[in-house]
Amino acid sequence: MTARPVSSSAIRVKGARAHNLRSVDVDIPRDQLTVITGLSGSGKSSLAFDTIYAEGQRRYVESLSAYARQFLELMGKPDVDSIEGLSPAISIEQKTTSKNPRSTVGTVTEIHDYMRLLWARAGIPYSPATGLPIEAQTVSQMVDRVTAMKDGTRLMLLAPVIRDRKGEYRKELGELQRKGFSRVKVDGTLYEIEDVPNLNRKLRHTIEVVVDRVVVKPGIESRLADSFETALDLADGLAITEEVVRDSKEDGARTVFSSRFACPESGFTLEEIEPRLFSFNAPQGACPACDGIGTETFFDPDLVVPDENLSLAQGAIAPWRGQRTPFAEDILRCVAKHLGVSMDTPWRDLPDEAQDAILNGTAEEVHFTWKDGYRSQTDTKKFEGVIPSLARRMKRTDSIWEREELSRYQSDKPCHVCHGARLRPEALCVKVAGRTIAEASDFPIREAHEWFATVLPTLTPQRAEIARRILREIEERLKFLVDVGLDYLTLSRGSATLSGGESQRIRLASQIGSGLTGVLYVLDEPSIGLHQRDNERLLGTLERLKSLGNTLIVVEHDEDAIRSADWLIDMGPGAGVKGGTVVASGTPAEVAQCKDSLTGDYLSGRRKVPVPATRRPFDLKRLITVRNATGNNLKGVTAQFPLGTFTCITGVSGSGKSTLVIDTLYKTLSRRLMGSSQVPSHCDGVDGLEQLDKIIDIDQSPIGRTPRSNPATYTDLFTPIRDWFSELPESKARGYKPGRFSFNVKGGRCEACQGDGVLKIEMHFLPDVFVTCDTCKGARYNRETLEVKFRGKSIADVLAMSVDEAFPLFEAQPRIRDRLAILQKVGLGYVALGQQATTLSGGEAQRVKLSKELARRATGRTMYILDEPTTGLHTEDVRKLLEVLHALVDQGNTVVVIEHNLEVIKTADWIIDIGPEGGSGGGRVVAAGTPEDIAACPESHTGRFLAPLLDEVPVLPTPAKKPSATKKKTAPSARKSKPRTRKKA
Repeated sequence: MTARPVSSSAIRVKGARAHNLRSVDVDIPRDQLTVITGLSGSGKSSLAFDTIYAEGQRRYVESLSAYARQFLELMGKPDVDSIEGLSPAISIEQKTTSKNPRSTVGTVTEIHDYMRLLWARAGIPYSPATGLPIEAQTVSQMVDRVTAMKDGTRLMLLAPVIRDRKGEYRKELGELQRKGFSRVKVDGTLYEIEDVPNLNRKLRHTIEVVVDRVVVKPGIESRLADSFETALDLADGLAITEEVVRDSKEDGARTVFSSRFACPESGFTLEEIEPRLFSFNAPQGACPACDGIGTETFFDPDLVVPDENLSLAQGAIAPWRGQRTPFAEDILRCVAKHLGVSMDTPWRDLPDEAQDAILNGTAEEVHFTWKDGYRSQTDTKKFEGVIPSLARRMKRTDSIWEREELSRYQSDKPCHVCHGARLRPEALCVKVAGRTIAEASDFPIREAHEWFATVLPTLTPQRAEIARRILREIEERLKFLVDVGLDYLTLSRGSATLSGGESQRIRLASQIGSGLTGVLYVLDEPSIGLHQRDNERLLGTLERLKSLGNTLIVVEHDEDAIRSADWLIDMGPGAGVKGGTVVASGTPAEVAQCKDSLTGDYLSGRRKVPVPATRRPFDLKRLITVRNATGNNLKGVTAQFPLGTFTCITGVSGSGKSTLVIDTLYKTLSRRLMGSSQVPSHCDGVDGLEQLDKIIDIDQSPIGRTPRSNPATYTDLFTPIRDWFSELPESKARGYKPGRFSFNVKGGRCEACQGDGVLKIEMHFLPDVFVTCDTCKGARYNRETLEVKFRGKSIADVLAMSVDEAFPLFEAQPRIRDRLAILQKVGLGYVALGQQATTLSGGEAQRVKLSKELARRATGRTMYILDEPTTGLHTEDVRKLLEVLHALVDQGNTVVVIEHNLEVIKTADWIIDIGPEGGSGGGRVVAAGTPEDIAACPESHTGRFLAPLLDEVPVLPTPAKKPSATKKKTAPSARKSKPRTRKKA
C-alpha cells in the first residue's frame, strides 16, 4: 500500500539503490515528522542516511569553495536517480559519542564555555588560605612586601608583556628597545634585546622585560614604587620579582604581583582571571597533577590480591604468581617469617599490619635468603613492598608489553590535588553565588537549571549587567536538556560514559537551541535508552523542532513514536535481499490497515508478542544476592537475582540500572569467576557465586575495529569453512592448507590489495575514493585460490553470501550448519558472512556476540547479562530474540536484561525496578517481583505502563505467597515460588 503525502510539498526520491534498496521511489512530506520503520536490515538506514541525508549533505558541501571543502568530511554521491525538494541536511546518529576522556556533557553542549565566561567576568576570587575575597593590590602594598624580604636579597623586577602566546614579536621587542629597556627574558632565558634570536611564530612564547635590578635594603621604597608603576603599565597590571641567585643556573624564587587580584593577608595572587583559567583542556586551567583528566592511576591492592581466599604460597600476590624470577617466593617467605605469619594462611586471615607490610614495605630491615639457581644468596635490608616494586618497574620499563601487563593491576582514583575537579587551585578559588565552576558542574542538570535561575539576584549591579546575557544562554541550553529527558546527567559527566541514545539526545537539544529553520533533520532511533515515561518529552521536543519549520525523518521502532508520526514508511517485507522495498506509506492509521505490513500487523493488534501463560518457578536457595551496593547514585541497594530465570532490570534513565548490573554485579562476578582485572563498584559483597561457573556480558560495542573483521571471523564460523575448503580434493591435490583460504595472511589472498578487495585512492579536494582491486576484482583472493570450488562456489562467493543463502550450501556439514542456524535464530539471516564489522549496527553487533556464545557448549550454570538488546529491533525481531533468550533459560541458565522495551519486560519471570527517578532521585529498589507485582506498585513508573499489556490475559489466582511489590521488600518471597497459570481470554 502506498499513499500520497499529505503535503503538496514533498521530498521525492526516485530510483534509490543504496545497499539492498531495490530502486525505491518514495515521497516524503516536508515540514512534517516522518518515521521510517521496518525489520532490521530492511533498508531503513539505507534510505534515510545513505540516500537522503548523504545527497543533502553532498549538495550543501559542493556549494562551498574548494578551499573550505578540504576541511570537511565529504560524502560520495549516493546510488539514486534523483531527489527533489531537498534541504541542507543534518544527521543526528548514535555513533557520535566522543571517547576522549577530556570531553564532558558540559563541553559537548558548549554550556561549559558559557560557564567559563560567567566565572571569568562575574566571579569573585577567594583566598584558599584565609577564605577572604581577593582584592586588588596597590603599589604601596607591593613595595611593602618586597621591603619585608631579607636585607641583601637581589631581585629582578620583570614585566610579563607577552604571556604564552604564538608569534615572532619583532615589532614589540623593537618598541621596548626604543623605550630604553635593554634586557628581556624570553622563554626563561635572559638576553640583551638586540641579541634575542628569531622566534618561531608557530610556537608559544613568554617575554618578560627587565624593568629594574635592586638589592633589598632601607631607602629603596621610592625607586621600587616607580619601577612597579612602570612594570604594571607595561604588563597590564602584572609584575614579577625574581630572586637572583649567584653561581646558580636555576631561576630563583618568583613572586607575582597584581594590581587586580591578591589576598591582603596570605599574599595569594591571581595573575589574571580569563575564561581559559577555567578550561581543563588548556594548560592555563588544567590541574598540574592530573593534567585536567581528573583521575590518576594507582596500583590497586584489590587487583594485586584479587582472591583473598588464597595464601601467599598459593599465589595470593597476583603479579608475582608464576613469575619467572626464581626468588620471588623466597622473598615472600623471608618477609612472612619476619612478620611472624604463615605462608599457608589465607590472605584474608592475615593481620592488617602484615598485609600492609607485604604490599607497601617494612620499616625494619629483613634478613633475606634466596637461591639464584647456582648458590644461596643473603642480604639484610628493608623490604620494598609489592606495590612500590610494581610502581618502580612501571616507571623504568620501556617495554610496551610489560606496561600493558602491569596496567592490569592499576585502577583510577580522583586526583589527589583537584579531587576530580580537573582544574588548578587558582580556578577553584573563584566563585559565583558561593559556588565554584566545578561545584556547579557536579549538579544534576535539573538542579543546575534551578540554581542558575537564582544567581542573578546575588550579583552586584555591575556584575549582574555583565552576567545577564550569559545566564540566559546557559539556562536555555539546560532547559533543552531537561526537555529531552537528560535532567539526571551532570555537566561534569564524561561523554565516553554516555549511551548512544543519550549522546544523540544531547545533540538534539543543541539543535533546538540553534533555532534553525528549513533544515532536514535525520535521526537514528532517538528513543534508545529512554523510559516510556520520558517518551512524551522526547516527542514534544521533536514536535518543537518541526514547528520551527524543519523536516524530520526518524528511523524508529518505538510504538509511541510511530503512532505520533505525521507520516509512516514501512520498509520490507523481509531483511537483506528480501527487503529494500516500501511495503506501506501513509499515516500510521493507514499503515495499520495494510495487511502486507508487519508494522501494520503490530499496530492493529493482528500480531503481538504473547504474555507467557506461566512464570518460571525458582528456588529461593538459588539466588545471587548483591548486598549494600553504593556505586554512583545507588543508595545501599540490596537486590536478589533468582537463578534459572529471565530477569529484567527496569527503571527510568539514570536510575542506577547499569551501575547495579554492570558496574557491581557483572564486574564482581567476572573478577571472581573469570579472573578479570575490572574494578567493580562498591558493595558489601555478592553471595551465591558458587552456583555459577561463568558470567557473560553481551553489550553493543563493535565486534571489530577494522573492515577485516566480519560475522564469519568473529563467531569462529570462518574456521570450519576454511577447514572444509582445505579438505576438498582440489585443495589436497594442490597441497592447500586452511591458511590458504584466509584473506588476512599471505599465500591465498590477493597481494595487490592485501586481501581488502578495494584500493584507497586519496583525493585532495574530494572524498577518498575506494576502487575495486583490478587484480582480484574485489574477490580478496588470488586466482589460484578461487579455482578451488565447492558446489560451484569459491571461498569469495561464500563470504558474499547471506547466512540464509549459505545454510542450504553447508547443510550437510554440522560444524558449519549449526553456527549458521544460530545466526538465523537470532534474526541475522540477512547478514552477509563477510560483511565488514564496522558497518553493523549496535543491535546487530550484540546479536552476533550472542550467537557466538550460543555456539558454545551450554553448562546450565551461566549468567548472561544483556544491556538493551532490543536496540534497533523491530517488534517482530524482538519476538524472535525473546525465543532465543528464553531457550537459554530453559537450559538452566540465567538471563539478566537491562531493558525499557515493554514487550520484553512483560515476558520476564522476575523484575527489579530501580528508581523512582534518575540521578540523585534514584538509586533505590522501588519494587521487585513478577510483572504483575510491578504493575500493582503505585510508585513504579514501569508498572504504570506495564499494566495495560498484562490485562491482555487474566491471571488465575494461585495459592503461592506472592512477594511484595513495594519498595520495602526487595527480595523474593520466603517460600519457593510457584508458577503463575494463565488461560486465554
